[in-house]
Amino acid sequence: MSISKGDKVTWNTPQGTTEGVAKEKRTKEFSFDGQKFKASDDEPYWIVESTKTGAQAAHKESSLGTP
Repeated sequence: MSISKGDKVTWNTPQGTTEGVAKEKRTKEFSFDGQKFKASDDEPYWIVESTKTGAQAAHKESSLGTP
């Protein structure tokens, strides 16, 4: 699956499935919200923003779906 900036995406949380928007793709190691992530070209991460709360989080591209 290929995700582009601005795409609507879903991901799983302890409360259930959350919907949001893909904001920024990361392909190199980075820190976000006090955590380190080991992104790469083979396993990119996306900064996503929740439609419901506006909160942002980092998720592996492979863990994101489309609504």
